[in-house]
Formats: sequence, structure tokens, C-alpha cells
Amino acid sequence: MKLMLHVAPGIVRHPLIASVILETQTLLNIERAKVDAVSGEIVLDVAPDKCRLVKEAFERRGVDVVLLEIPVIKDDDQCVHCGACVSICPTGTFKFDDWRVVVDSGKCIQCGACVAGCPHRALKLILK
Repeated sequence: MKLMLHVAPGIVRHPLIASVILETQTLLNIERAKVDAVSGEIVLDVAPDKCRLVKEAFERRGVDVVLLEIPVIKDDDQCVHCGACVSICPTGTFKFDDWRVVVDSGKCIQCGACVAGCPHRALKLILK
């Protein structure tokens, strides 16, 4: 399962990920991170059976956590199956299946490359 963390200015300089790993005894995979001196946005991959435990641990530390069940949405009415998203996606979220673009949302890290590259604006990210 994927979690998106929104880290506020007051806590961005704390070792949040390390403390949650130690508390929950859970391995976390950082799939995307953009952190600076005042805020942060991090996408983590967490084992499904540990997701609730990890989410609650981050929330106790003041982190806003969003479960990314469907991180990217493809509008089938707008999509012409041109493959722009297939070629630009760094994680292989999109692929061709019988000349149609299909989505494996479990691979999406919400980088936004597909949204920016789609000439028909058929894709959007789920943001809080």
C-alpha cells in the first residue's frame, strides 16, 4: 500500500521516518520525496498488513497522511490510447494491453509526469 505524507514546517526537521520504523518495526520504502527546510511530501510503500499501524504512528507525530488507494485516474472518455503516458512514466504504471492503455495504480508514485505529458488531459492525480 502507498501512503503520502505531508510534513508541516514545525516538524520537518525531526527524524520522523526513522522513529516510525523503530516504533512499528516495519520496513518502509521511500518511493518519492520532496523535502526542504519548511515542508515535505513523501510517498512510502508499506506492507498492507502494517499500513494502519504506520499511518497512525505518523499521525501521532503530526504528519498528515493520505492512503493512496487509487493515486492516478484515467478518464476513458478522454484517453485516445496514444501511449504518451507509457513512454514518460518512470515506474511502469501504464502499459499497452491489446492496443489500449491500462493502469497499474499500485506502481504510481504520484510524480505527475503522466499528467504533464498527456496531450488529451485524460489523467489526474488524487491529491488531498
